[in-house]
Amino acid sequence: MAKKFFIDLTRCTACRGCQIACKQWKKLPAEQTVNWGSHQNPRDLSFTTLKLVRFTEVVVKGKVDWLFFPEQCRHCTEPPCMYQAQIDDERAVIQDELTGAVIFTEYTKLVDGEGVRTACPYDIPRVDPETKLISKCDMCLDRVQNGKKPACVLSCPTGTMSFGDEDEMMALAEERLAAVKKQYPNAVLGNPHDTRVVYLFQQNPVDYFEKAVADASPQLMNRKQMFARIMGRSDMKRS
Repeated sequence: MAKKFFIDLTRCTACRGCQIACKQWKKLPAEQTVNWGSHQNPRDLSFTTLKLVRFTEVVVKGKVDWLFFPEQCRHCTEPPCMYQAQIDDERAVIQDELTGAVIFTEYTKLVDGEGVRTACPYDIPRVDPETKLISKCDMCLDRVQNGKKPACVLSCPTGTMSFGDEDEMMALAEERLAAVKKQYPNAVLGNPHDTRVVYLFQQNPVDYFEKAVADASPQLMNRKQMFARIMGRSDMKRS
């Protein structure tokens, strides 16, 4: 059965254990960062930062509050990035049949990296300027295929992050939403059906981050896809 993350933002304390665990498991280097006026560090995702806890300050009833948002690839059920990349090379981005994980391969260096990034409604993919490879979260597929949880989920001490079969995670998400609404009546689930990462927001998702939620459903073909179809790629899916 396909897998799914459930991320309960009402429980996140921004310990950033998930962010560190991702780097440790993937053996990714730390980044040189600067003080840019926020505790969020680094400032954005990159080729070597695949998981990032975003910090946003909001004012609630006259008091300053923090909203924390552990961002990662959403593993869309119909991945626009994959359809875009496959115009150039069908091997570049694939979708694991069992888990639904969207995987970037070594062939991403052969495709239009900026086009792939632009196709993503969440602006997740990042291109290495030297190798031209594109990277993002891969659901820790190597761990999942061996019966283990993704590193970020395993590291979470507050129960913010859960991972399992899709039906199980959706049931948990609906259960938590009902409970949380007693305290946060505006709580919602973000993109529960179009992606394999469902977030529980205690308030409007755009308060957390402007691209916290997006339209991840298949869209009309762009010009490049249309040209590919005209030239004989009749099997090309839409993004």
